[in-house]
Amino acid sequence: MTDTELDALFGVARATAPEPGADLLARIAADAEAEMPAPVAAPRPGFLARAVAAVGGWPAAAGLAAAAVTGLVIGLGSAGTLSDLGEGYLVADAGYQLEDLLPSVGGLLGDG
Repeated sequence: MTDTELDALFGVARATAPEPGADLLARIAADAEAEMPAPVAAPRPGFLARAVAAVGGWPAAAGLAAAAVTGLVIGLGSAGTLSDLGEGYLVADAGYQLEDLLPSVGGLLGDG
């Protein structure tokens, strides 16, 4: 064969691209479906995730926690401590120590 005959043969081969048969495509599709994993249901979120989502997400939960801690600090501060602080503004010579301003552990636990 000469080069011109080979060029003509290759030109015909390039012009007609081979198409896969329908049975080959069906076998490939069947193999692909057999290899696919079975669908798995998504796991249900836990109680904590649902509770956090109910209040608006983690930023809102952090704000709620900060408000709760602030409420505890204000609530555990006795009324005597608050009145002592108020008198300190009125009386100039009231020298308070740190122990006077913070509630003690004994005061938090009660008189037991």
